[in-house]
Amino acid sequence: MLSERQNKLLKMIVEEYIKTANPVGSQGLCDKLKCSSATIRNEMAYLEEKGYLEKTHTSSGRVPSEDGYRYYVDNLMEPKKMTGEDVLRLQRIFNNKQLVLSDVITKSMEIISDITNLTSVVLGSTSSENKLKKVEVVPMDKQNIIAIVITDKGHVEHKELNVGEGVSPSDVKKVVELINKLLVGTPLDEVSSKLEFEIKPIIGNYVKSHEALYQAFYNAFNEFSFKNHMYMSGKTKLLDYQEFDNVKKVKEILNKFDDANMVRKIEADDNDINVYIGHENNFDDDMSIIKTKYKIGDLEGTVAIMGPKRMDYEKVVSLLDYIKKHIER
Repeated sequence: MLSERQNKLLKMIVEEYIKTANPVGSQGLCDKLKCSSATIRNEMAYLEEKGYLEKTHTSSGRVPSEDGYRYYVDNLMEPKKMTGEDVLRLQRIFNNKQLVLSDVITKSMEIISDITNLTSVVLGSTSSENKLKKVEVVPMDKQNIIAIVITDKGHVEHKELNVGEGVSPSDVKKVVELINKLLVGTPLDEVSSKLEFEIKPIIGNYVKSHEALYQAFYNAFNEFSFKNHMYMSGKTKLLDYQEFDNVKKVKEILNKFDDANMVRKIEADDNDINVYIGHENNFDDDMSIIKTKYKIGDLEGTVAIMGPKRMDYEKVVSLLDYIKKHIER
């Protein structure tokens, strides 16, 4: 373990670097620690030798290494009190009785993304665990309807569908009745397949404009199946960080964000709030991921925040803790 002074020094360096993104030198640390610059330099050299700090090529200052961040998170980090404004923004969501649970979770994580300027992720139960309970439609105009899908877990999704010209309200009603009669109880990730191979021929026997209606509902269920277990907010916020000023690197990460199998790796293993730094996270070595699992009755999932290793760990952990407690209360 490090000495008390070394702990204070490492904490100051990590937090200064998180705040400024500039390598930290001995100057300016002396007054705070009430010791000479020579002592500070010696202590920084020791922290570097132990692998907690690294030199940069462009400065005489030091930056935290992955081990330095890990030591900070495990031993030095303190919960950061949320601002009244942040609490108020989140309370508005949690106190809104008109929102279903899935909307509460996604909207609150949108706010977390905005507060932290990081990417937020919500992974719900996989679509195979959610079964179709009911489909409803709301007419918009002659060519557009809103399809509402409700699952047995209480998850609700809606999407505006363009069914084209010449499709009558009675045809739309017939298709919805067939889906509700023949597909209720089907896992969401199987609905599209059953719609294609089992229901489409039946629709053709009952509905005149069956091809346009079939295609609209097929596309909608494909999207619902995907969205049901993955939601991200603030994917492009990485562009605000100098760590990701490389276009090739940003494209690589954005492609990972669009890969459901990659994002599924973020799923939390337990109910604790866990921090995965760099190579620990199985997603990208240049990022950190803070995540936790939530569970309400039969509904469970993961909420996570992703960003550069130089993130405000204290703030993110406090926010996720707040979110988790309010989701599960």
